[in-house]
Amino acid sequence: MKHPLFTKLAALAAIGLLLLFGLSMIDNVVRDRVRYRSLTAQSVAESLAGPQTLMGPLIHSACVESWDVETGKGDERRMVEQRREFRLTAMPEQLKLTTGAAMEERARGLHKVNTYNLKAQITAQWGSLAALVPQSTIKDSRMHCGAPIVMMAVGDARGIRTAQFTLGSQALALKPGTFHPAYSRGLHAALPESVRGKADGLTATLDLELVGTERLSIVPLGGNTEVLMTSSWPHPSFAGRFLPSEREITKAGFSAQWRLSSLATTAQADIAEGKPVCVGGDSGSAYASTRDSDYSAAAAPAQGPCADSFSIAFVEPVNPYSLSDRAIKYGVLFIALTFVAVGLFEVMKKLRVHPVQYLLVGSALCSFFLLLVSLSEHLPFGVSYAVAASACVLLLGYYASHILGGLARGIPLAGGIGVLYGLLYVLLQLEQTALVVGAVALFLVLAAVMVLTREVNWYGLAQGGTTPPRATPPAARQPTPRTEAA
Repeated sequence: MKHPLFTKLAALAAIGLLLLFGLSMIDNVVRDRVRYRSLTAQSVAESLAGPQTLMGPLIHSACVESWDVETGKGDERRMVEQRREFRLTAMPEQLKLTTGAAMEERARGLHKVNTYNLKAQITAQWGSLAALVPQSTIKDSRMHCGAPIVMMAVGDARGIRTAQFTLGSQALALKPGTFHPAYSRGLHAALPESVRGKADGLTATLDLELVGTERLSIVPLGGNTEVLMTSSWPHPSFAGRFLPSEREITKAGFSAQWRLSSLATTAQADIAEGKPVCVGGDSGSAYASTRDSDYSAAAAPAQGPCADSFSIAFVEPVNPYSLSDRAIKYGVLFIALTFVAVGLFEVMKKLRVHPVQYLLVGSALCSFFLLLVSLSEHLPFGVSYAVAASACVLLLGYYASHILGGLARGIPLAGGIGVLYGLLYVLLQLEQTALVVGAVALFLVLAAVMVLTREVNWYGLAQGGTTPPRATPPAARQPTPRTEAA
């Protein structure tokens, strides 16, 4: 061949594209597994209960104002009744929630989903209940109001296990539903008519046991809201409009406390307007709402602005699939560095490695990522990584010792690949410093390659030579004697 180096580089480029296609196929496998895991979470939610939202307690009463209007003229005059329907709402002045969440793991096949059993004691105090007294807007109108109802809305009522409502020292009979048009899932109890307009207020306590999947949201509905949550889950994710004012996270679990004033949140006005309660508390976010719709609407974006809320997610911060996906992103770098190492042996040791052998080496590197994904579904990620990396290092060391002409050359190559696997594992464990560590390591590898190839005559290689001739210093050159013509 006239230009063997360029021919080989073209073959290696084709092999690189083929290996990239293989990596993309493995990446698709990981994405499919992630999708299956999401379907598992949805399946558990359909069978148990979805993400939960606590909103309340609040007192409301449906009212109707009617009046007579004269219509027509002369003998055709008649009185026609007109009416106005409205709802009176009394928000608590003080709201205190003390909750504890016990985690329960549910599985569908290979995939596991975190569910929780929440035990909450909710105490609400109302001052004056003058907000429940209807005000006439038309002179001589007639006013009729239904019984005051104290309600507690939840995201998925199927998750309610036990509930006990007490008003002062009197236990109230609880019934399903809330009789609220915007937040119909939950429970309620009818209050005596005597509480309407009560000046000295009242206090209600709700003991609630609720199960849900992966996430819990709370609406700070009180004039002053205090929430204390404890759980054995060591990886909480706090989201929504408000972060906890105090929190402590250990390996044994976490505790978090929120203290909120109505001066800092519009939750009371939002609920009075019937705005949806979104899990994340952010306008336009794709979260579940406590409106009367299937909880699986978590996959659909909320329409319009959301009521203020905050949430706690009980999800794995780093799962095997996310780690595997991050590892695959380094696959191209792995293949490139390994090809560079083999190429250096070719140049420095005057060897010839066939493109098919490069293809087999790259295929072994790709197989590592597939082994990692499959093993991590059955074993801890660290163990899976060690097994997959060890298998690939041994295979590549054995093969390299044959294509490079002995163990003395195969073992260093295998050792270098082992160092790469170790560095990749470190990068996967890091979060804040992964970029800087990876950048420094890549710079050191590039520097090593430049030092090792500093005297290579690349023009000689392009012409088919393998020995890098040294240039003769100008001072050492001898002048060519001239021969004069006779």
